[in-house]
Amino acid sequence: KTEVDGIIFDSKKEAAEYQSLKLLERVGAIADLQLQPAFELKAGFVDSNGKRQRATFYVADFAYMQEGRRIVVDVKGMQTPVFRLKAKLFREKFPELQLVIK
Repeated sequence: KTEVDGIIFDSKKEAAEYQSLKLLERVGAIADLQLQPAFELKAGFVDSNGKRQRATFYVADFAYMQEGRRIVVDVKGMQTPVFRLKAKLFREKFPELQLVIK
């Protein structure tokens, strides 16, 4: 864990990415920097047994606007099978958003 600006990040790599993005935002290269944006991949539902199933979300590390496009960033040391599945579902559901994995 690494702390920057009072925010705890999961890794030094993620903290460094945050610092880079903050600098880009300060100089006007990007705008509307968000931390931990959540995207609903599958809405909640009631299954055939009557059991309520929660919605499935993908929570990225960062999102920002650049040249009119929404960029979503995930900083990964290793891509787990769950992450690869969520990234695939994200790309299908949100084709207008650009997912960048670092």
